[in-house]
Amino acid sequence: MNALWNEALALWRGRGLAWVLIRREIASRHTGTALGIAWPYLQPLLTVAAYYLVFDVVFGMRLGEHAPTRAVGAFLVVGALPWMAFCDAVSRGMNSLIDAGGLLQKNPLPPVLFVTRSVLASALIYGPLLLLVALAYIPSHGLQPAVLALLPLLALQVLLCLVLAYVLAILAAALRDTVQVVGFLLSVGIYLTPILFPLSMFPESWRWVLWLNPMTGLVQGYQQVLLQGAWPPLSVWWVSLAWLAGGAIVLNALVRRSRDQLVDWL
Repeated sequence: MNALWNEALALWRGRGLAWVLIRREIASRHTGTALGIAWPYLQPLLTVAAYYLVFDVVFGMRLGEHAPTRAVGAFLVVGALPWMAFCDAVSRGMNSLIDAGGLLQKNPLPPVLFVTRSVLASALIYGPLLLLVALAYIPSHGLQPAVLALLPLLALQVLLCLVLAYVLAILAAALRDTVQVVGFLLSVGIYLTPILFPLSMFPESWRWVLWLNPMTGLVQGYQQVLLQGAWPPLSVWWVSLAWLAGGAIVLNALVRRSRDQLVDWL
């Protein structure tokens, strides 16, 4: 894992520049808008509010007996917001090297800075929103110690997004078709994650398909904490760590093999 360790060292040495890039990335998302900095936060909040309004207030839809909660809208919000955060971080991180191609060709900057910029900018937008939603759900089960599990879950999601985004950014630099394929997978991935339905409603013989989605374990973890006030089961941690470890191994190999050609691809 020497290549990955060198990338981590480069990121640490350039942490000052990374912070400047992150601030500029966040600022670029609301430049020229009337609402300013509130706009990046308002968009996802309005989306999840629409879920709650339509499914819980207007239609009053309810899930089955084995679901973590009966209210459909409340169930959707817990999974949809982390999924939106995942899609935003991965898609922006995947395109980060292509967008910074001209700069990388003129300056010997570590490519990891630009992937990190996109992923952490998304984390700084969606992270506070997830904590805000957590505060809204606490009254339903009381302030249980399991709420503390949100912090490692959020940390795992950020690390997973960073690793996957860097892998995809290198692949996208080598083959632009990667952007189209991943965009499609992200658009349909919500149907292969227990976000629109509880895991118990999916046919048992096909549940293994859901675990091919890297967000399945994390979504289940959020549901356990926010809907039931319970500590996520070990399967959530093992699956998420397995995805993270597998992604790190692939990333290490890609960084090592693309080191000399990456700038030329861009």
